[in-house]
Amino acid sequence: MDNSRATPPPVDEATAEIQDKALAVVQRLLKDRGIHARCHHTISLGLFASREAAWPDKPPLRSWMDRYPPELAVAGPQGWRDATVTVGPRSGHYLVSLRNGPDLQKVRSDRPEKVVDLILSVRGRS
Repeated sequence: MDNSRATPPPVDEATAEIQDKALAVVQRLLKDRGIHARCHHTISLGLFASREAAWPDKPPLRSWMDRYPPELAVAGPQGWRDATVTVGPRSGHYLVSLRNGPDLQKVRSDRPEKVVDLILSVRGRS
């Protein structure tokens, strides 16, 4: 079963920033090869009003915000998504999902060029 649209668990802002920086390294390497990639950031905002009269002791509104891990989307020449790259929440490994490829590929965080090689291999098969 393909569950590529499953929502990952929220992460804190510091983790999201670290993951974003790791994905920026891959994005730069892809750009050097002439491949366009876009980094997506997802947040969930919630806002609701209290039914009780909150004036003046309580704030009338309550809110929350959840951040989700950023993901790097790589589109092919036809506009289809060739690959999606994320960063593992605990391991820090790159997690690469390739279109029509095998299951999720795990790549060590000190090998961003390996991620680029995986993406190039998919583009060569297209």
